Amino acid sequence: MNFNNKVIWITGASSGIGKALSIALSKHNCKLILSSRNENTLLATKNECNNSKDIQILPFDLADYTKMKAIVKKAESLFGTIDVLINNGGISQRSLIIDTDISVDKKLMDVDYLGTVALSKALLPYFISRQNGHYVTVTSLMGKFSSPYRSAYCGAKHALHGFFDALRLEHEKDQIKVTIICPDFVNTNIARNALTGNGSSQTEQDKATENGLDVNVFVKRMLKAIKNEKFEAYIGKGETKGVYVKRFFPKLLHKLVLKSKVR
Repeated sequence: MNFNNKVIWITGASSGIGKALSIALSKHNCKLILSSRNENTLLATKNECNNSKDIQILPFDLADYTKMKAIVKKAESLFGTIDVLINNGGISQRSLIIDTDISVDKKLMDVDYLGTVALSKALLPYFISRQNGHYVTVTSLMGKFSSPYRSAYCGAKHALHGFFDALRLEHEKDQIKVTIICPDFVNTNIARNALTGNGSSQTEQDKATENGLDVNVFVKRMLKAIKNEKFEAYIGKGETKGVYVKRFFPKLLHKLVLKSKVR
């Protein structure tokens, strides 16, 4: 595919990967719908984009997953169609399992998994009616293998892989594409906004995230994967090798992750 004349809906568009992705896509001949919880930060993203007349904002909270049918109807009305949904919105977590209140696990599942699934399911009948559509879902390498301090995050991201692999199988007959993007560490504010065991934000950057891939480099590779309609894309530095180590040598990966002492 190419992005010309496409209507592309991006969640989590007010910061990090979503913001950089919005700015990059605004340089193409396409229309954008930008979503996140905060209207003001969405407007700030829009103001940094090219061709603002071809950009609409649609604030909503992924945690309110019972309201997605109405959100999808509103999104469809903005440009009359939707070609691509980029599920990028979500939150992370940094705390040991023993220190993590179950409310934090629920919050991660509500936002990262159920919110994304509910939005995608609400859009599905429209994609089926058109016999065309492309879901792009940003998970994580933590959706392929796990790491300490991220149990709730890993659980939600693993669940997304299970759901979207099934969606791809069920709706290939409807010409619906699914691309799953698995980032390694990317230098954004994801660590600062990550929830700790009591549900408060971590507020501090961690070294692994700070040393991660530049967000604009990541977005360039992500757009290439979407254009090529990849099933899955692992984007980052050396940690992407962990996907293959987990597949063939799971005990070795276990030892390597323990030695890394990543927080």
